[in-house]
Amino acid sequence: MTERAILAVALVEDDRRFRDVLQMLIEGTPGFSLAFAAGSVEEALQITPTISPRVILLDIHLPGLSGIEGVEPIRTRFPEAVILMLTALEDEDRIFEALCNGAGGYLLKKTPPTRLLEYVHEAVGGGAPMSPEIAAKVVRLFKQISRPVAIEGHLTAQETNFLKLLAEGHSYASSADDLGISVNTVRNYVRSIYDKLHVHSKSEAVSKAIRAGLI
Repeated sequence: MTERAILAVALVEDDRRFRDVLQMLIEGTPGFSLAFAAGSVEEALQITPTISPRVILLDIHLPGLSGIEGVEPIRTRFPEAVILMLTALEDEDRIFEALCNGAGGYLLKKTPPTRLLEYVHEAVGGGAPMSPEIAAKVVRLFKQISRPVAIEGHLTAQETNFLKLLAEGHSYASSADDLGISVNTVRNYVRSIYDKLHVHSKSEAVSKAIRAGLI
């Protein structure tokens, strides 16, 4: 059996205590490694890590450049990395601004450690992970600002329920548990939904379903 590749994660967090907790979590979990840890955007931009990060956990409230302002320069410095915002608050304006600036997800700091690492894997797999509380706000914001679209294919009730769970921040595994089905069945739903909605990713599917008023 082929071993899962080591996933390098970087931290940009000025709260030393919280940063140390995250660092111990990452370094102490098989399959993960710490690319680097910095206390500010400016410090992160000066670092040349021995291994490039695949995911960067970026705090919003930082000294100097804020996390929101730092998304773009950090993306430029580490173009292969997915940036996940970390925050203790659920400020709708900041959520929207971070996502518009190129953040790949938005997580609350109170997220349980094991779930946080699941979100990191989701980000690398092409997902756009968000804590459920954040996802609900994004759905509401998206409904307010987006134009409606027409859907050609007809989604089944179960496929629609599955999309609702994804929009609320659930993973494929937790969606399968909620719906009482296997992960293989969920994968079949994904293929069917992508085909009917003419999309190629989870975020595109959720976005189009919201704009069509399906969820």
